[in-house]
Amino acid sequence: MSDIYHIPALLKETIDGLQLNRNGVYVDVTFGGGGHSNAILSGLGPEGKLIAFDQDEDALLNRIDDDRFVFVQSNFKYLKNFLKYHHVEQIDGLLADLGVSFHHFDQQERGFSFRFDADLDMRMNKKSALTAATIINTYPEEKLATILYLYGELTNSRKIAKRICDKRKENEIQRVNEFLEILKPFFFREKEKKDMARVFQALRIEVNNEMEILQSMLLQSLEMLKPGGRLVVLTYHSLEDRLVKNFMKTGNFEGVLSKDYFGNPLTPFKVITSKPIVASANEQSVNPRSRSAKLRIAEKK
Repeated sequence: MSDIYHIPALLKETIDGLQLNRNGVYVDVTFGGGGHSNAILSGLGPEGKLIAFDQDEDALLNRIDDDRFVFVQSNFKYLKNFLKYHHVEQIDGLLADLGVSFHHFDQQERGFSFRFDADLDMRMNKKSALTAATIINTYPEEKLATILYLYGELTNSRKIAKRICDKRKENEIQRVNEFLEILKPFFFREKEKKDMARVFQALRIEVNNEMEILQSMLLQSLEMLKPGGRLVVLTYHSLEDRLVKNFMKTGNFEGVLSKDYFGNPLTPFKVITSKPIVASANEQSVNPRSRSAKLRIAEKK
């Protein structure tokens, strides 16, 4: 595994949650540095199989040389199509680690972090046309405000959007430091980093269409999982966690539980984690990424 990627959060708990069948078929939809995939393969027998997805070409460097391993360089929104292509009708478990890796935050030229001056990019797929700079410079003020509110949970999103739109009339906003200068009036020292992170999160989610793609993947996972198959998801912010929680609990993203004539809940999953599993204090001290990680596990009925 490449050391330019992160140490996986809650690694043991995540692998335990899959309840590996040695000869089963598993999917890791967020391959990254291969930490989870290596751990899954170590628990599989000679007939086991692992299919891993990652749209970022950097992840190619971490591919695993193992006959049981298949790497798919694609977004996990194409989960079902690629499983069919590889003659997989159903799977025993699916793992999704939804967090952005340290690798992306530390690559200055990718523009994911406010710690470095770089082009405002934030694309997971470098071939995609939409960048953060495109959003900042072309989106209507109302749409920009909506993104900041929904994806960044910023209560002053309208004021921020108005200032961005006023400033871009003077000059296009292309660099991180230019953007931070525009945002300065809205951030107070005690919450500055937290609020900047929310702005960058909102832009990253929009650039990569993360919420819609997550919903699509979850719906496909339900179709592809065998009865008794495990869905194991690590989330890192409240928006994606709410979607995953609702989906596991009710089978939909609104969290509306349907019942049959007798009042019995109609849900496709048995929820294994009534509350999300979080990292121990010891793990959080050695792996900062795990501090915001929430692990949820469900079993297909």
